[in-house]
Amino acid sequence: MLCNKVVSAIFLLSLVSISSSIVPCAANFYRDVDITWGDQRAKILDGGKDLTLSLDKDSGSGFQSKNEYLFGRIDMQIKLVPGNSAGTVTTFYLSSQGPTHDEIDFEFLGNLSGDPYTLHTNVFSQGKGNREQQFHLWFDPTKDFHTYSIVWNSQRIIFLVDNNPIRVVHNMEKYGIPFPKNQPMRVYTSLWNADDWATRGGQVKTDWTLAPFTASYRNFKATACVWLSSTSSCAVSNTDSVQDNKWQDQGLDAAGRNRIRWVQKKFMIYNYCTDLKRFPQGLPFECKRSRFL
Repeated sequence: MLCNKVVSAIFLLSLVSISSSIVPCAANFYRDVDITWGDQRAKILDGGKDLTLSLDKDSGSGFQSKNEYLFGRIDMQIKLVPGNSAGTVTTFYLSSQGPTHDEIDFEFLGNLSGDPYTLHTNVFSQGKGNREQQFHLWFDPTKDFHTYSIVWNSQRIIFLVDNNPIRVVHNMEKYGIPFPKNQPMRVYTSLWNADDWATRGGQVKTDWTLAPFTASYRNFKATACVWLSSTSSCAVSNTDSVQDNKWQDQGLDAAGRNRIRWVQKKFMIYNYCTDLKRFPQGLPFECKRSRFL
């Protein structure tokens, strides 16, 4: 991850070509994020290496990245609320602001003890979402940290879990379908109560006798184009020298396509592209295209 001071120096001191990732820094939540709500329910621990979010009956909590990004790879390790997490939602997502905002979502919908979490994904462009896919995971996400990643470039968005692709959203602007590519986005996280819909459509409510509920975050890494003063750090970079820049044109190779097919066959529990009841007049256009090009 870039140090904020280094990024600022790039813009203030240089118009020459320079790598936007030439000075990587160890993840540190004190440096990289701002706690935005929840008072003392959000805590940075271990010298900035770890961050916890908590939820009680009065409030949840959340944080956001100090930097905005326009394309990149964003990684976060998360350990979810253990035990009976029904009604709770833990999130990790990218978003711009305003009524025509763009957004790329990981949302983890809690459940009763012994039942799996639901991983809810969605993509908004120009304020329009409704592109949900949901999964169960092939491991218990409350026992240990796992890495959740978003690769976002001008061609596609890839959702990954422990570096396994689970979903791809392609840029289909040539067919009139909006794609998030013009609005810089921050990284956001939150832990909040949504027992009106999160678990079995709201049938299972949050058990407040178990509060506070706590989720843990670590190893936030943004290998990305930082947006400062209406300019992208990548715009003044020599892309030949950028380290870790595979995300810039990353797609799926044969192994990746096989892996995503396995995930979607075994663990997908909802796909808007197969919901004929929701779209009685016909499925959205992008659903008719190959998912894995």
